Amino acid sequence: MFFLHLYDRDEILIFKNYGVKNSDIIKIISYITFGFGIFLILGFYTVSSNLKNNYLSFKISYIIVFFWSLKRPEYLGYGFIFLAGILNDVIQNNPLGISSIEYLSICVLTAFVRRRIILQNLIYDWVFFLISILIVGSINYIILVYIFNIPIVYNGLLLGLFATFLIYPILAKILSWIDNIVQASINDKKNQ
Repeated sequence: MFFLHLYDRDEILIFKNYGVKNSDIIKIISYITFGFGIFLILGFYTVSSNLKNNYLSFKISYIIVFFWSLKRPEYLGYGFIFLAGILNDVIQNNPLGISSIEYLSICVLTAFVRRRIILQNLIYDWVFFLISILIVGSINYIILVYIFNIPIVYNGLLLGLFATFLIYPILAKILSWIDNIVQASINDKKNQ
């Protein structure tokens, strides 16, 4: 978004007027993006691994799937969610399809809520998010323990789901803010 604003406000032309070549601008943008990406990856990986050792891992993917399938289901298709679950299973070394079942279960539950609830606000969404992640956590536990015979610390699973529940309002506000920015830019492009 930052780089799009540079382009929209013709700030890149200012760089050109002061003798900065296009290749230099691309290098600057590439270095900033690469450095920021490395910082995010290393920072979040370190924090996540430290929290996971203390059984306090949270699943941001649950929040993202829940929020976007509840507020803007046209953004995430079911096929995309299925593939994201498969990719997550490969990265996390889980049996293939576990995350896909979890994500698609969240989508089914949010589709049910979207049809039933007329007024949506953060408190209703938060309570239903708790119900959804408890159902999905139960499905996860049943499949991994009874079908695949993978031992799971149930207290760790519950603690992780509770931590996910607690950070939902913060991430929901951030995702709402992102959605408002995207909708404003879409409306601006339609009006031009």
